[in-house]
Amino acid sequence: MTNDIKFPNRVKNLRNYLYENNIDAIIISNEINRFYFSGLSSSAGYLFVTLNDLYICTDFRYTELASTEAPGWKIQRVTSRFDWLPKLIKSCKVKSLAFEAEFTTVNTHKFLETTINDSKLKVSLIPTADIALTFRAIKDEEEITLLRKAIEIGDKAFEYTEKNIEIGMTEKEVAWIFEKSVREQNAESISFDTIVASGKNAARPHHPTGDSKIEANSTIIIDCGAKYKGYCSDLTRTIVIGNADEKIKNIYDIVHMAQLTAIDLVKVGMTGEECDSIARKIISEAGYGDFFGHSLGHGVGLDIHENPNISPRSKFVIQNNMPFTVEPGIYLEGWGGVRIEDIVIIIDNKVQVISKAKKINL
Repeated sequence: MTNDIKFPNRVKNLRNYLYENNIDAIIISNEINRFYFSGLSSSAGYLFVTLNDLYICTDFRYTELASTEAPGWKIQRVTSRFDWLPKLIKSCKVKSLAFEAEFTTVNTHKFLETTINDSKLKVSLIPTADIALTFRAIKDEEEITLLRKAIEIGDKAFEYTEKNIEIGMTEKEVAWIFEKSVREQNAESISFDTIVASGKNAARPHHPTGDSKIEANSTIIIDCGAKYKGYCSDLTRTIVIGNADEKIKNIYDIVHMAQLTAIDLVKVGMTGEECDSIARKIISEAGYGDFFGHSLGHGVGLDIHENPNISPRSKFVIQNNMPFTVEPGIYLEGWGGVRIEDIVIIIDNKVQVISKAKKINL
């Protein structure tokens, strides 16, 4: 039964996968995926899921928390990595056992094999990839509500930061203004290290925020986000303190048009590659194709980067209730750069822009 657990539909999807692939059980090892299916946030442990049973196997630090955060799951206190496994395999009569290959090291896999072999169990180990990530791409109503709140917090924190930036501040000082604002709005944290890139530093898409001073009359890229109840927002704005020259205005307009066009034309059934090509074509036709070197976007949720991947080679099909970023950019070494990023979602085949932080009017 799944109706007494926190996320019955998520568990149902996982069990359907097991049934359709003739697999008896699966071990979920990734920390975020464990939370996604069970509701328990913990730094250690495993989920053991069969068609009939649900187990959380974790150490003494989380056993009490698991009983309240993950109702309906059986709690197994463990003392070593896989000491619990042979007993569960026997009691649940498991003959085929899947595991998350993308999150399992060679050493852990070897330890898993040894544990099974030493127990004289006849069990087939089945590597899987991207099962949870595929499920997580499509958000349910509760997830969308939490994501909207994270985005709202990030938007407000950015606008507060922009109002308080002064020429001569360091990039780090600007990033700290944003983080304080996020915390003051009861978010649990920023969702990633804030990028503040001033002047020539803005030519680096992932510039490490440092001690460089905020400059007048040049582009400043701020890439920032908030995490609220596990869900991550992601926002980028390019601003100018002082006067923007014609080159800044021209490049900003190209990037902005590329973003707006991609948002306007994206639709359900389109691949990430097709969406990416909409914005990339505009930037290329303007003569800056070689200076837009990253993907157009990515999914967001419990991780800052999730499916769908919106990139030149992505075959991932965009569907309803699948939030993702649209973030074209142009970067010129020795000059600076422009990037604009919003999170969008398609609901009932209609595109919504969730991000609301204002953009500069050049």
